[in-house]
Amino acid sequence: MSNIEDIVNSLESKIGKVLRKLELLKLANQKLGEELEISKQENLNQKKMIIDWQEKYEALKMANSILGSDEDKKETKLKINALIREIDHCIAQLSE
Repeated sequence: MSNIEDIVNSLESKIGKVLRKLELLKLANQKLGEELEISKQENLNQKKMIIDWQEKYEALKMANSILGSDEDKKETKLKINALIREIDHCIAQLSE
């Protein structure tokens, strides 16, 4: 009978250890999930910053091209003409 009690006690001990490990793993998983959400938010914020900086860069590039060389002026004029054509097209659609 003592042998069966030893086996049962051993099983209870092992099950207790497994349950404690399970709880630790659940806590670790929850912590990692929270860290993942924080990282996703930071990533999103950085993407927004990149877009803002790209827009500022393009605006600065256009401003510099107006003051810069003839080639840059030509590029700027082409962009302005394209914008004017888009505006004209929008106006034509609105007046229909």
